Amino acid sequence: MKKLINKPEDVVTEALHGMAAAHADLLRIQFDPNVIVRLDAPVQGKVGLVSGGGSGHEPMHGGFVGLGMLDATKAVDGGAGVLHIVKNYTGDVMNFEMAAELAGGENIQVEAVVIDDDVAVQDSLYTAGRRGVGATVLAEKICGAAAEEGRNLSEVSELCRKVNANGRSMGMALTSCIVPAAGKPTFELGDDEMEIGIGIHGEPGRERMKLAPAAEIVEKLTAPIVEDLPFEQGDQVLAFVNGMGGTPLIELYVVYNDLNRFLGERGITITRNLIGPYITSLEMAGCSITLLKLDDELTRLWDAPVKTAGLRWAA
Repeated sequence: MKKLINKPEDVVTEALHGMAAAHADLLRIQFDPNVIVRLDAPVQGKVGLVSGGGSGHEPMHGGFVGLGMLDATKAVDGGAGVLHIVKNYTGDVMNFEMAAELAGGENIQVEAVVIDDDVAVQDSLYTAGRRGVGATVLAEKICGAAAEEGRNLSEVSELCRKVNANGRSMGMALTSCIVPAAGKPTFELGDDEMEIGIGIHGEPGRERMKLAPAAEIVEKLTAPIVEDLPFEQGDQVLAFVNGMGGTPLIELYVVYNDLNRFLGERGITITRNLIGPYITSLEMAGCSITLLKLDDELTRLWDAPVKTAGLRWAA
């Protein structure tokens, strides 16, 4: 195992200290438990947005704390309630349920929306039902913009459900990741193999097969996505091509080119895009594709200003 670390047991703490030092203008860190909080939280009168999970998926979620995206429950309650955006993994769901119960005991109003956009498998090692993947980031951005506008908790929660209902994802892996504490690959893939439908924790997907050209991989990922919603001719979409941590950006652009062609042949138009490693699995090589069906409201909220460590643009 070759990694830029000191001790495996110190990786998370040291990375969080690094984030705090690098982005002191955006966020603060609370330890034991480890929580990343928006610097100006709580913002009075604004719905707070909270998401989370284990480390190793950076920049998700800590890299999306800041203006226009995420805030943490007790620390961000500005009197307007808090929305929990929860990926559909059993551990995440259980912990967020406990957090909501504790918050309720302190008279903090909490609503939770579970994201389950992965079309690859119905159940996995970590979930009952579909996994939550790429649409999580899109929901965090869009709902964060709505919260900044001053929408109430019910409205922001309903918007989150809308994003989940109109988003679909599927991923693949070329290699496994190596968890520092384990020191070995989570799963084994041959040099000439790939896994289609993989989860972000290394859960098995739909099939293991021989490595194929990018265009064939894109078709294997995108066809089930398009058929599931279904996406139809005339739809406008946000296309999110995500790198799993070990995939060079040049390869993600090859994937995007093939995706743009695949959708164009079906009369589906990409009007917004996001390309890069935003939901990673340490150094896993591979990618995921997420499509979100857009309307004027979702497009406007996507375009709204955002300033976080991992995602930022001006109006």
